[in-house]
Amino acid sequence: MTKDAGWSDADVDVDALVGLPLIRQWIAFDTTSRESNLALIEWSRKYLESFGASAALTFDDSRRKANLFATLPARDGNATTNGIVLSGHTDVVPVDGQPWDTPPFEATLKDGRLYGRGAADMKSFSAIGLAFVPEFVRRGLARPLHFALSYDEEIGCIGVRRLIADVVAKGWTPAGCIVGEPTGMQLVVAHKGKMSWRCRVRGREAHSSLTPHGVNAVEIACAIVGYISERARQFRDGRRDDAYDVPYSTAHVGVIRGGTALNIVPRDCSFDFEIRHLPFDDPTAFFADVKAFAATLVPCMHAVDPDTYIAFDPMSTMPGLDTQGESEIIALGSACNGSHDFGKVSFGSEAPLFHAAAIPAVLCGPGHIAQAHQPNEWVSVEQLARCESFMRRLADHICVA
Repeated sequence: MTKDAGWSDADVDVDALVGLPLIRQWIAFDTTSRESNLALIEWSRKYLESFGASAALTFDDSRRKANLFATLPARDGNATTNGIVLSGHTDVVPVDGQPWDTPPFEATLKDGRLYGRGAADMKSFSAIGLAFVPEFVRRGLARPLHFALSYDEEIGCIGVRRLIADVVAKGWTPAGCIVGEPTGMQLVVAHKGKMSWRCRVRGREAHSSLTPHGVNAVEIACAIVGYISERARQFRDGRRDDAYDVPYSTAHVGVIRGGTALNIVPRDCSFDFEIRHLPFDDPTAFFADVKAFAATLVPCMHAVDPDTYIAFDPMSTMPGLDTQGESEIIALGSACNGSHDFGKVSFGSEAPLFHAAAIPAVLCGPGHIAQAHQPNEWVSVEQLARCESFMRRLADHICVA
């Protein structure tokens, strides 16, 4: 995704950015998924309540993390129907082992870029939305405006499921949702789905001088990894949808663990793999093919030791998004963005979970996914300015004055 014509970092008056102080505040909270997000949630709750919002929290089982669903009611008192949701996850990925040039939990402005963990993914969108709350309130809302702030998106869209279930149980019926993932401020109406698994191989240990007496779990795992790589090449050379940034389904092995010492035939090996699939590719069929290939390796393993095995554990499922037709939220997003240009992306989001709960959803947020999860994560001031322009147009469409 590229910049729209007419926008450049040089044209942005950084001092005029309304959301910058709140972005700095949000980035300063270390909300890495393994940590609690309660400090950020509590800060945001108090901030919203100071402008008359009602707020509801849904906690994880440990009560170390929470979702926040806060509502600014319409001027006529309506808080439950026909509202617009601004949605963002509060958690970020770890910075461990990454070579950062700036403090990751301190927003650093340099050469037209704002650096910090979460600057792109995706604290800037939510912080800018919060920064415009005074304007939404001053102008008076013609319909409710909701803020949905979730936990544990980065490890499987876990928290938002409880948030959405609570909204549905209360009978609230928002008209649509804008999820502020980093899309370069392009309106995104579709993204790939994702499924992931862990494969565990149990072999038989032996001294490396007696390799025929053992079953090498690492070699068995690598054979399966090789098959997954071949399937990935088949997806690359198969059906495509060129509207996506990566126009075919992808399969990927991201983590592998095995072995204890070079002179020991390894007993155990495990690896994690995923598929990010287009709507016409069936992830369950892909997984069935992987299992079928693995099954062909088992007889040779059992010939040495019948207690050896290959097992698979499901890890996560993220449905794809495809917001079709003349949806109101697409029309509103286009009007706020000043463009009828729609996109499709390969990364996943919480949007399809809202969509499945009869809350049509789209993606639109500042920054680019290429900068997410990286050392020195950044968002350009041009993108922040575009997001603020989006919020001003949103006020034009949902406010009385």
